Amino acid sequence: MADKLMDRTERFYRIEQLLVERQVVSQSDFLRELEVSKATFKRDLEYLRDRLNAPIIWDRDAGGYRFEKGGVGSKFSLPGLWFSASEIHALLTMQQLLQSLGPGLLTPHIEPLLVRLRLLLDSEQVPLDTFDKRIRIQRLKARSYEPEHFLPVVTGVLQKKRLIIEHHNKFRNETTRREVSPQRLNHYQENWYLDAWCHVRNELRRFALDALRSVQITPQAALDIPEAELLATLDTGYGIFSGAQLEWAELAFSGERARWVSKEIWHPAQTSWEADDGTYHLKVPFTDKRELSMDILRHVPEVSIISPAWLRDHVREILQKALVRL
Repeated sequence: MADKLMDRTERFYRIEQLLVERQVVSQSDFLRELEVSKATFKRDLEYLRDRLNAPIIWDRDAGGYRFEKGGVGSKFSLPGLWFSASEIHALLTMQQLLQSLGPGLLTPHIEPLLVRLRLLLDSEQVPLDTFDKRIRIQRLKARSYEPEHFLPVVTGVLQKKRLIIEHHNKFRNETTRREVSPQRLNHYQENWYLDAWCHVRNELRRFALDALRSVQITPQAALDIPEAELLATLDTGYGIFSGAQLEWAELAFSGERARWVSKEIWHPAQTSWEADDGTYHLKVPFTDKRELSMDILRHVPEVSIISPAWLRDHVREILQKALVRL
């Protein structure tokens, strides 16, 4: 019998469905329903048992296959029928993030999850080694941090405990000791950031994990900041930097550059339109000029700053300084 071109994972779901609906299914019924050869069915059954922990047994008295009583549960789950591009990226990124933590206190908990991810990504048509060879995720902007700092930070965030941190300010090249009340952990553009109330500055601050020199969790309860205040202080502006005063920047991109920029999301609250002259206009909110300026410079000379005027002057000054150095 020639096997029909049916996705193997579809067959897995059909096998499970038949066993759940009929309780006991003969081999001949499986072959007829799946329209596969005995050899293919045997391979599917072995994979379900050995790789996905499916508790399928042969019941001689009943004359067919069935689930072992009490066996269907926490250890058995089927992979998804299809992965979208974003889901594949998410799974592969998760795998890399987990592996990047390295050996430590989380290793016993991470390893089973990594095994499960590999099973989910693996298939007969696309084995996992093909993913590893043909799909690359290059974390070029990722900065290294100390893995032992990750666990106390996560614990502080989830258990709402204050942290004592030593934070290195790269701009001033100095390290300060602070007591903070952790609120959230952010993964933004390949790097981790801790959003916390700083009891030294008495304000919400964002700390990059790669800038932490030491982290100590305390038994003292963290100050709980309302979600609305977190959003207003840390999330309204552009990028990872926060500030007190919200402004809007209007940028105009050439028609050629618009082919790329018009597909990008610079900020959730952005607005955009195409002008009569063919330029693409983008308005984004910002509270700190640093990250927005860097992204504008990536598109020079195909971008113009319509407003505010002081931002245009700031970027022009950066370019003039750059010309002196070149």
